[in-house]
Amino acid sequence: MKYNKFLEDLELIDQDHKNYSIETPLRKDAFEISDDEKISKIEKNVREILDTLGMDMTDDSLKGTPLRVAKAYVKELFGGLNPKNLPSSSTFDNKYKYGEMLVEKNITVFSTCEHHLLPIYGKAHVAYFAKDEVVGLSKMNRIVDYYSRRPQVQERLNIQIVKALQKILKTDDVACIIDAKHMCVNSRGIRHIDCSTVTGDFGGKFKDKLIKREFLDYIRKDS
Repeated sequence: MKYNKFLEDLELIDQDHKNYSIETPLRKDAFEISDDEKISKIEKNVREILDTLGMDMTDDSLKGTPLRVAKAYVKELFGGLNPKNLPSSSTFDNKYKYGEMLVEKNITVFSTCEHHLLPIYGKAHVAYFAKDEVVGLSKMNRIVDYYSRRPQVQERLNIQIVKALQKILKTDDVACIIDAKHMCVNSRGIRHIDCSTVTGDFGGKFKDKLIKREFLDYIRKDS
């Protein structure tokens, strides 16, 4: 019964996706200034925030913090905002004519909640049915990583991963489930440290209940 309930919950989540935009909200001029200029501006703003909080910004431990935060934001945590960092989308001919489900599970997700700018971390499980082309296994990891490295909503992240792989593989038969902890829930507000959020997006064949169940069976297998 619990397993069937899980399937029903995922279907409701899938329906709820209609209420979300799949595009990350970016201004049209988002990349008119260089990364170095962004780092300089963010450094000043972080310094002002810490100073406003009453921190002694002349302290050896703190004086380098604004620059470190600025670099981390632009180069690492939010590097997925910049289209130039999108992984190349090379594929290979499906020479073996493999037509069964391929699952890459336990892909690390490290993102940032766009509501509180606190970490989201967990695992993504990605699957597809190949047609004429296949993609390198690490490519799925890189796609997950790219869309994770931006201020995110988990539902949107799920959809962006699926849409990107559908485009690369030229097939609708792609699915992704994400199970992640949100520090905006775990470390503030209700502060429930054991709580995690599960979202799923299912395209093509994966909308079929039996195929969806097979995908979940793969995920549950020990690696």
